[in-house]
Amino acid sequence: MPRNSASQWSTVRWLVAIVLGCAFAAQAPAQKQDTAKDKDKDKARPPAAATVDSGSFGVFIKGQRVVTESFSVQQERGLSIIKSHLKDASGTANNDQSSELEIMPNAQLVRYEWDETTPAVSSLVVTPSNEFLIEKISTSATAKPAEQPFLMPNTSMILDNNFFVHREVLLWRYLAADCHPEGGNLQCQTGPVEFGVLVPQDRTSLRVRIELVGKEKVNIRGAERELLRLNLSGEGFTWALWVDDHDQFKLMRVAIPADNTEVVRD
Repeated sequence: MPRNSASQWSTVRWLVAIVLGCAFAAQAPAQKQDTAKDKDKDKARPPAAATVDSGSFGVFIKGQRVVTESFSVQQERGLSIIKSHLKDASGTANNDQSSELEIMPNAQLVRYEWDETTPAVSSLVVTPSNEFLIEKISTSATAKPAEQPFLMPNTSMILDNNFFVHREVLLWRYLAADCHPEGGNLQCQTGPVEFGVLVPQDRTSLRVRIELVGKEKVNIRGAERELLRLNLSGEGFTWALWVDDHDQFKLMRVAIPADNTEVVRD
């Protein structure tokens, strides 16, 4: 990592503290003491949402844009809220999906909700059930939702289909928990690190692995940039992901060679 690695590392730990509630967050700068009057006003005023990241990803298959994912990661009401919306890039409304993920400061899932209006109307909700998870799936407004329990911790990551912002949050968790700056470089645990994740649309749980590869020069919208590459793999798939370690470790590009698919931040 460059000379400013300490400040960059404080940033990624702050991001993960906001998104996942990790205890090793960098200390916030000291603030001036408010007057009693100001404190009373602050108590009456609901806290403003703090935006951690927002933007959009373009999803390209064989070089043609097929889907745009608009997303935001915010801290609000003491929760971390990750929202995403998929829209068909052709303008024909062949794909319209939304998701919202809420996480407590201790990393416990509060609620995950997904809904689709095109091509079919359906929805699902994942919530904690004691220390585990339960998913409820609705395929119509009148039918009783089907339920499926998952015997996995309620701090497991959601990694749903098609939502690349979920991959960004997972990478932040890996970087903060399993890596540290040393001698101006980023040092991570030797070999891949496993995570248990839930894929609600597939109604299944998976074990995925993340491993740091290192710095690479990557073409982003016609410009060459040096980014940090990580590999995300599981049973039957391997993805390459690049983050910008000069800009809060934001996810910039994803390559899925087996599907001729590329994802690029707009």
